[in-house]
Amino acid sequence: MKSYINELMSFLNECPSSFHSVNAISKILLDNGFTKLIESESFKINKNGKYFITRNGTSIIAFKVGDFHENDYSFNIAASHSDSPSFKVKPNANLIGDKALKISVEPYGGMLCSTWFDRPLSLAGRVMVSTENGLINRLINFDQDLLMLPSVAIHQNREANNGYKYNFAVDMNPLLSLDTSIKLEDLIAKELDVKVEDIVSHDLFLYVRDKAITWGLEKEFISSSHLDDLECAYTTLMGFIEANNNISVNVYCCFDNEEVGSLTRQGAASTFLHDILRRINSSLGLNEDDYYKAISSSFMVSADNAHAVHPNHPEYADQLNKVYINSGIVIKYNASQSYTSDGISSSYFKHICNKANVPFQVFTNRSDLRGGSTLGNISNGQVSLMSVDIGLPQYAMHSSYETAGTKDIEYMIKAIKHYYSSSIRINSDGDILYK
Repeated sequence: MKSYINELMSFLNECPSSFHSVNAISKILLDNGFTKLIESESFKINKNGKYFITRNGTSIIAFKVGDFHENDYSFNIAASHSDSPSFKVKPNANLIGDKALKISVEPYGGMLCSTWFDRPLSLAGRVMVSTENGLINRLINFDQDLLMLPSVAIHQNREANNGYKYNFAVDMNPLLSLDTSIKLEDLIAKELDVKVEDIVSHDLFLYVRDKAITWGLEKEFISSSHLDDLECAYTTLMGFIEANNNISVNVYCCFDNEEVGSLTRQGAASTFLHDILRRINSSLGLNEDDYYKAISSSFMVSADNAHAVHPNHPEYADQLNKVYINSGIVIKYNASQSYTSDGISSSYFKHICNKANVPFQVFTNRSDLRGGSTLGNISNGQVSLMSVDIGLPQYAMHSSYETAGTKDIEYMIKAIKHYYSSSIRINSDGDILYK
């Protein structure tokens, strides 16, 4: 387990933005013998082949084809997301204040604002650069303590501890310098070794500089930025890579923009998954009817972290459906279908956990507290699949620095590996039959 924890921490430290997350996932896949396909080119897929595709540099789908038979194949799918709540830099970002240069940003997703103050920050993302051959997409990470959001002193804001409503246009613009002659574009040009006039546009996000750590009396906790949802992205990836399946086509997905509704060309609500599944089917020489037969017996695990019982506020948890850190994978339910888990899909995942000898827990929101949504129900708008929503328990979801449990990392990898090593058939009554 220690190896998994150290590898996860290294992965988290490599991923200050969704662009870097997908880049890191791509490297892991290449190191494990996967071939990169390009959406704008024809797919050449062989039995026992391993492949992946990226879209926008922030979403990725990987798949493994076994020695399958056309009348008895389906898709085993697991999906997570690459983005986290943050602040996105505006196109014109040089905000000059009272003898200070700040960076103008706007909120991306629903974050806990207070956690961004008084800690070193930096910027990461991508920059579009003009060259003789066209517009080139460049990854960028200012790997230095570059910015900070200083708090207002208690002497000047006596109500700070009595509940303060943050104004995104006033309170959340980080300080860069006291030299107001500098511009962000100058820093970008220097970092990328290009001319300022060749910088066309950018997608840059704030991130905290604190590295991932384990802590606690027995090192039972892991804390990092982006645990929601890179913890699931990493653990499902490891289970996917380690599993073998000669019946089903195993599919790994990591989508962008979950935190802002997924309604983008690379989000879970897009046609990305639908397009790739159809192209896998046709590239294997199968027809449309074969595709629909496969989909009818396919399954999706939607993996996005869950709220553990808070040690100081247990009253926020449902009285009978509490989940705890280091007590196993969480199966998430919601009557309004914010989560896709139902009696059938959750039963199958419980079976998977039992076979893998992994503990599981069940979660519902307290009935008078509205929870969030996730990938399963959104992606089902494009590809109708039997689906279960799961996650790993954590504290401080949507903080800039979150906390989860070290034992749960191995639980997820073991369960997902067993899931990807299994195959099912779903009959007309909705029963799940093991192959």
